[in-house]
Parts: sequence; C-alpha cells; structure tokens
Amino acid sequence: MANSPRGAVLQRDGETYAIIPKISGGLLSLDTLKTITSVVEKYQIPIVKLTGAQRIALVGLKAEDVENIWSDLGMDPAPAVGAVVRSVHACPGTAVCKNGKQNSLGVGLKLDELFAGKELPDKLKIGVSGCTISCSQSWLRDIGLIGKSKGWTVVVGGNAGGKPRIADLLADGLDDEQAVELVGKIIKAYEENAKKKERLGKFIDRLGFKEFKKLI
Repeated sequence: MANSPRGAVLQRDGETYAIIPKISGGLLSLDTLKTITSVVEKYQIPIVKLTGAQRIALVGLKAEDVENIWSDLGMDPAPAVGAVVRSVHACPGTAVCKNGKQNSLGVGLKLDELFAGKELPDKLKIGVSGCTISCSQSWLRDIGLIGKSKGWTVVVGGNAGGKPRIADLLADGLDDEQAVELVGKIIKAYEENAKKKERLGKFIDRLGFKEFKKLI
C-alpha cells in the first residue's frame, strides 16, 4: 500500500485524508484564520473540526491536494499521531481567566516549544491548567501541571483512555522554571527506561511510584 501523504491520516472511507496543522497553545491569529479559511474554500474541504487537543483538523482531503494544501497554509503538521510528545494542552490561566493562579499559557507554550514531537516509547500528553478547576484535564494527562497560589503542582501517569488512570502527585509549589525542568526530567526518565508502547502510567505501575521518583 502506498505511503500516506506528508502529515496526513487516512480516513474511514479509505480514500480521503485529514491533516492537523500545528497551532501552539490553541492560539490563532487573524492572519492564520484567514489563511485556513482561504484554503478551505480553495480546495472545498468538506469538514473542519475542532479537536479536543486545541487543534483544527481539515478532513476529507484528496491525496493529490495534500502537499499543495500544506504549501498554501505555510504551517507544519502538528504532532498528533505516533509515539511522540503531542501538542501541549494549555488553558488561558492568568493571561485572561479570573480563576487563573499561574501562567499556564506561557508555560504551556514553553513546554510545547521544548518537547512537542519528541519521539518516546509511546505517545505522551501534557496538560497545563492555571488553577485547580483543571480545564486542561491535568489529572488525566501523562504529565499534568496545576496552578495554585503558591506555585505549580506536577502530577504524572494520568490517562483518559480505555483504562482510565488518575495521575500521581509528584511535586508541589514549583515556580515556572522548576516546573519546566521537572517535566524535562520526567520525559528523560521515561524515554530511557520505559518499554516500547508502554504509556507513562503503565511504566510507573510496573516500576512502582517510589522507584519511579528515584529516576527523577
């Protein structure tokens, strides 16, 4: 079977494709919105879908159009499939939200810049929430950050999939720099010690949380 076009995922009909442009932090400029609208009109893309990970999926593309669409968009594919760090999910936090305790958008963008697309034993999702309401579902992410008045709480091993798992509390009261550094240590420990196709939560359960913390 022929390879799929760059950054494209074959759809249920076995003929058309979907692509997901990279939109860091879910932030869209007016120019980006205009470009996407122009591309949708030009190629008569039948479905434009907001995803649960703050991305826009363009669905129903012809294989021969995909590369031209990427060129017209002037955007890179999002890390939306495969055993990689996926696009970081971040809420607005103190940028605009009245409930925000920490700068979730700023930290989320930094984490996305540092780690999105990094290859790992399995997919890894990061949620950054500016307060304990946890709009980015941090307790159900492989790595979750939760903003509190005294700093960041970091949790690990969450999963909202077929076998849901609530994350384990790893650290409290971290500033932005400490939180980003800790995320890097978690990813490094996971990369170097987990088995192939073993999600972070399963790796923690196999190793034991106490032993996992020794790796950080």
